[in-house]
Amino acid sequence: MRIVFLLAALIVLVSPLAAQSPPAIEPQDILAKAQEDLDHDRPVDALVLVGPLALIEPPVKGAQHELGLIYYRTGKLAEAQSAFAAAIQQDPSDQESVQLEGLVLYRLGRPADAIPYLERVRQWLPGANTDATYVLGLCYLNAQRFDDARASFAAQFGLAPDSAGAYLLLARMLKRANLTEPAAAQAQKALAISPTLPLAHFMLGEIALAQSNTDQAIAELEAEQRINPSYAPLYDRLGDAYLHQDDLEKAQQALIKAIALDTGMTSSFTRMGEVLMRRHDLRTALLYLKHAESMDPDDPVIHTLLSQAYHRSGQDNDAKRENDLASKIHAGKVLTLDPGK
Repeated sequence: MRIVFLLAALIVLVSPLAAQSPPAIEPQDILAKAQEDLDHDRPVDALVLVGPLALIEPPVKGAQHELGLIYYRTGKLAEAQSAFAAAIQQDPSDQESVQLEGLVLYRLGRPADAIPYLERVRQWLPGANTDATYVLGLCYLNAQRFDDARASFAAQFGLAPDSAGAYLLLARMLKRANLTEPAAAQAQKALAISPTLPLAHFMLGEIALAQSNTDQAIAELEAEQRINPSYAPLYDRLGDAYLHQDDLEKAQQALIKAIALDTGMTSSFTRMGEVLMRRHDLRTALLYLKHAESMDPDDPVIHTLLSQAYHRSGQDNDAKRENDLASKIHAGKVLTLDPGK
């Protein structure tokens, strides 16, 4: 009888517990935990949580957004693009997904497709998101929508879109993208608005020098000198231009000014060493080239010039050492650039 009573009591105590089901875990709690994992650099853990949620129908709000963030943080751009596209389809007001979709499309080499998304970000957050504004400008450049690019970059830097500064800013961006002809055209437009605008002639001189049009380069750089006489890189480029024309006296004078204004430009010391070598002042040339080497020991051009200077001075062992260094550095750079390595 006592045993029966105990069994009955145990059944009474256990039965309410058995009737209770375990508390359900809400999807938003899972997403919050995944976000925490992602914040603590645990993307694999976050993906384990979010992956199944992204497959549920009807869609779990925020799951595709979080999945896109995980893929974006781990560099899986194609997967991130698909996830953000799904997130936007589910919630067109998801501003972060719209922004990241645009950035991902740009990084995937699809700048034209990125433009509508980044334009939406600009409408939502005018002047507030510099990353999206900058990338939008780059997308416009790629599409050769130069007026739109100028307006985008001008907004980022707080310039009036039709100002001389905005045209010169666009010229700089075009030059960085190796679009030298459009860059020169934009710099000319900047000078048409403001003939004394600093650095516009300098840019035109650099472009001309890169195109081996030395006479035009010198004319533009000398025009810059009249406007902006204390700008050290100007004299460094002038020295280079005069060196190309073998006008060694003018090259030396320009480089002396460059070094006087800025002792941190390695190129000025290197070019001065080359000028002095051509003028047969090998002892002084070695002083400048050694200083350049101390500033940038990984520049193969400096080692090559040092090798030549040592050889002409009769210091063949030093010449061989520098030539070997130049070859080693050059080979290392070629190896680094080789995509097959």
